[in-house]
Amino acid sequence: MPEHTAAAATHTSAPSTLDLLGESDVDRTFWRPGTPYAPPVDESVDIMRGGPVVQTAERASAPTVATPRAPTARVLGAFVLVAAVLAAVVTAADGGRQNPDPTLRAPSWLDGWYQYDAGWYRHIVESGYSYTPGQQSSIAFFPVYPMGVRALRAVVDDTQTAGTLLALLAGAGAVLLFARWAWTRLPRRSAVAAVGVLLLYPYAMFLYGAMYADSLFLLCAIGSFVLLERRWYLAAGLVGALATAGRPVGVAVVVGLVVRTIELIAQDRAAGDGPVGPRDLVQAVRGVRPRHLGVLASVLGIAGWCVYLWLAFGNPVAFVAVESAPGWDQGAGPRTWLKIAYAGTLVKGPRDIAILLTIQAVVCLCAVLLLRRVWQRFGWGYLAYAAVVLAIPILGTKDFMGTGRYALVAFPALAAAGDFLATRRRRWVLVAVLCASAALLLVLTWLFGRSVEVS
Repeated sequence: MPEHTAAAATHTSAPSTLDLLGESDVDRTFWRPGTPYAPPVDESVDIMRGGPVVQTAERASAPTVATPRAPTARVLGAFVLVAAVLAAVVTAADGGRQNPDPTLRAPSWLDGWYQYDAGWYRHIVESGYSYTPGQQSSIAFFPVYPMGVRALRAVVDDTQTAGTLLALLAGAGAVLLFARWAWTRLPRRSAVAAVGVLLLYPYAMFLYGAMYADSLFLLCAIGSFVLLERRWYLAAGLVGALATAGRPVGVAVVVGLVVRTIELIAQDRAAGDGPVGPRDLVQAVRGVRPRHLGVLASVLGIAGWCVYLWLAFGNPVAFVAVESAPGWDQGAGPRTWLKIAYAGTLVKGPRDIAILLTIQAVVCLCAVLLLRRVWQRFGWGYLAYAAVVLAIPILGTKDFMGTGRYALVAFPALAAAGDFLATRRRRWVLVAVLCASAALLLVLTWLFGRSVEVS
C-alpha cells in the first residue's frame, strides 16, 4: 500500500443512544496502527506520513487513562441470547423438513445444525479420510475440527452432539477473545459495535452450533494474534498451526503473524516517534532475532497435513486437486476468477440462488472496502491477514458460494466495520445496520435449517 499523508483531529462523542452490552461512550482519538487504544491526553494533533496520526513520544510519556477490560459476562450473555434464539429458529425450520436423516442419534432439536459439510465431517470422524482422484472426497476438509470432534465424542458418545457442542463452545470462545482483542484497540463505543457486528453478522450461525469448522478456526486465528501481542512468539505460532491445519485459508494466519511480528519490531524501534510505514517494515527485518522465529511454527499445521496426504494418498496437495471434482467444480482458472458461473446464474437463474450468491458478493465487497480502515486502526499485520483470508475464497470460488462464511473469520474487517458504524454522526445508522443484519441472520438461519445452502 502506498504511503500517504493522514491527518485527523480528536472528537468527543455525544452520549450514546445505543447501550449495547451496557457500555457508554468515551472520547475518541487516533493512535498508532496495531497498538492498544488509550483515551486522549491533550488536544494537539500530529500530521505524520505513512499512516494515521499517533501520539508523539512526549505525549506518550504523559499519564493516560487505562483501558478497562472487556465486559466478559455481558458479552457471554449476549452470545447465549443469540444462540438460544437461533437454536429456536433452526429447530422450527428443521421440523418442517422432509425425510430427516434416520441415522442421526442426537436430540432432534440439534438436527437443524446438521447440514451439508456436517456429513463429510461425520464421515471423517467415524471412518477416517479417503481420496478418489476425480471425485468428491473427504480430504477436502482439514483435520483439526474433525479430530476435535472425535476427541469430544469419547465424552458425549455421539458424533453429531460432539460436533455441535464443539462448534458452539469454540464460537463462544472466539467471541470472548474477539471482545478482549477489540477492547484494547478501539474506543469503547467502537469496541461494543464491533462485538455487535460479529454476534449479528448475517452468516454468524456458524458460530452458534452448525457442525462446521469455522468457529474453531476463528478461535485459533484470534488466539494466535492475542498471544503474539504478548510477545509469546512460539505460543502464537503453535496456536497458529492449529489454524493452518484447520482451514485452507489458514495460510493467512502465517502471513499475518509474520508481518505483525516485523511490525512490532518496527514499533519498538520507533519508540513512539511516528507510525510504521513500508520502509520501516523493511528496515525492521534486520531486527529479527531467534525468538521471533517462533511464529513460523504456524506453518507446521498445513505442512503436517500435506505430509499426511503425501504418505497416505501420494499427493501432498490433494486438497487442492479435489476442489475441481464434478459437483464442486471449483478448479482454478479464468472461469473461476472471473465468476463466469455467477454471471450465468444472474442472467439465467434460478433467481433464489442468484439472490443468495449476490448477498455473499456484497458482503465480500464491504469487507474489501474496509481493508484500508483495518490498516489505519490495526496496522500492517492485521491488514495482511484480512487481505489474504478474503482473497483466497473470493478468487477460489466460481460464484461466491461460501464466501459469506469465509468472511466471518476476517475478524479485523468486522472490527473495522464496528468502528466505522460507531463513528457516524447519525447514531441511528449503527442501530439500523445491526437490526438489518440481525434480520438477515434470522432469515438465513431459517433457510439453513431447511437444508438450503446459504453459504
